[in-house]
Order: sequence, then structure tokens, then C-alpha cells
Amino acid sequence: MNNNRTALLSSRAPAPVGPYSHAVIANGFVFTAGLIPTDPESGELIDGDVVAQTERCLETLRIVLEDAGSSMSDVVKTTVYLADIENFEQMNSVYRRFFTEDHPARTTYQPGVLPIGALVEIEAIALQGT
Repeated sequence: MNNNRTALLSSRAPAPVGPYSHAVIANGFVFTAGLIPTDPESGELIDGDVVAQTERCLETLRIVLEDAGSSMSDVVKTTVYLADIENFEQMNSVYRRFFTEDHPARTTYQPGVLPIGALVEIEAIALQGT
């Protein structure tokens, strides 16, 4: 069994807003941090509703997974945090465009306030390089 653990900071993704990695690769899995909808260049929260913010989160997730040697089709589990659970259907309208077949397992809930006022935050667990 491979017990290596590698932290990943993607140069193509927005910088983390705290002391954490975009992802950790361990034992054939990629564990991403919760990714919020920040602009890759400015690092600021993007303008827009939950649809625009979900799209930004999932685009960032795609980038982080690619840089970790994985892909959206390798995702086995996601967790979606919504600042307001009433935005569930709007988030789903974007989510289903990114995960079209063999949908990963998912948990979605409203935890309260998200970092820097984000409306959505998404994290994932994926297989590496299948």
C-alpha cells in the first residue's frame, strides 16, 4: 500500500483564503479543500448569484483535479455547502452540467455562513489517474 501524501497548490486555481492546500493526494485518492467562488486572478469573491458562483466553484474543482492527475469523471463524492438551502435547485442546474453520467455520491446542506460571504462551497474526493 502506498502511504505517500502530497499536498497540491495549483498555480491555475485561485489562491486559498487560508493556510491549506487545494488538495491532498494520498493512496490513489484526491481530497480537495472546500473551494469557494473566487476569481483566479484577483482572488476576490466573484460577483453573481448562486448559479454563477456554483459554476466558478466547479471550474476551479476541474482545474484542481486536473493538476492532481484526476478529472471530474473520477469524482466519487462531493459535499456542497449552501449559504441558503433555498438555492438548492439553482445549484443543481449547474451541477448537473459538470456531472452528467455516473453521478458521484453527494451531501448538500446549509452550514451557516461561508467564508468571505460565498453563497456556495464545494469539496470532492476523487480517484487519481483512472
